[in-house]
Amino acid sequence: MDLATYIRDLPKISLHVHLEGSVQTKTFLDLAHKHNIILPLEVSSRDFYEYQNLDEFLQIYKLVSDVIRDPSDFHQVTYETLEEASKHNVRYREMFWSPMSHLDAGLRYDESVDGIISGIHDAYVDFGIQCKLIPAINRERSPEAGVELVELILQNPREEVIGIGLDYTEVGNPPEKFINAYRLAKQNGLRRTAHACGGPLPAKNVKTCLDLLDCERIDHGYNVITDPEITRYCAEKGVVFTCCPISNAMTFHLGNINKVPIRQMVTSGLHIMIDCDDPPLLNTNPSQDYVVLVENFQFKISDCVNFIMNGIDGSWLDDETKQQWKKSWMDDINKLGSEVSF
Repeated sequence: MDLATYIRDLPKISLHVHLEGSVQTKTFLDLAHKHNIILPLEVSSRDFYEYQNLDEFLQIYKLVSDVIRDPSDFHQVTYETLEEASKHNVRYREMFWSPMSHLDAGLRYDESVDGIISGIHDAYVDFGIQCKLIPAINRERSPEAGVELVELILQNPREEVIGIGLDYTEVGNPPEKFINAYRLAKQNGLRRTAHACGGPLPAKNVKTCLDLLDCERIDHGYNVITDPEITRYCAEKGVVFTCCPISNAMTFHLGNINKVPIRQMVTSGLHIMIDCDDPPLLNTNPSQDYVVLVENFQFKISDCVNFIMNGIDGSWLDDETKQQWKKSWMDDINKLGSEVSF
């Protein structure tokens, strides 16, 4: 069994994937045709999932979001991304999506969330993969818009919606901007995470997320290592960072994977888990980011297993389920390990 096959067969947990970033190119084009959307010329002249930096990436992300326009679209893209994840033995996912973009397009929150949930249910029946949802606040919007989104979530409760996130451009949009939205979420039992320090931003943003927004984990967070005191604080608290090395390389380092500070984070005692962020847009999958860890960063398979266990710890599953899964998954990994040779 080669490395890629072995990694593919490892049981995995997913805490950092965006629904809109999971749309396959063919599906994107099909949905654009379905809704008679006129696409930019470059879409037909090249592989349009190409970009040089985060700003260009977000423009593509917004264009992809725009073709998802009715509940059946949400069902389709949800089902497809969970089907793909199941091929890599992802057993459980807590998935982001961006309701604000679809509200702007005239789709009600309940229509989008119910379309997603129907896709989740069908994927579970067909592939056995479980999924919960994290509607994310677009930090480019106003603080009031953040509160309004949380209010919408609370007015339309769904068992599958378990918390909130914070994403889009961090520059000029520090986490404290949304303190009221996060306070409202916590008061009403929603779990909390936020994207922070994915690029060269102050490490204090991570601490703000933890202390003011009361986040329970951090998405990305690489630049925290520029501040030893905050890094130590996070390590001592056992904060789980949902790291996506290929994503960070593509959006901040011109594709140079060796500039992603994953090794420094682990050496500093931080608890990381690994995910793939926006798989088709980044030309990756739930296995490839683990392969990169071994091939480019010289992590061992045992390290990858530790990162998977960190993911279970950092999830919003109940404690009993976490312990059961850690034991049963380790049993599966040990069986798999006896067959590996690379």
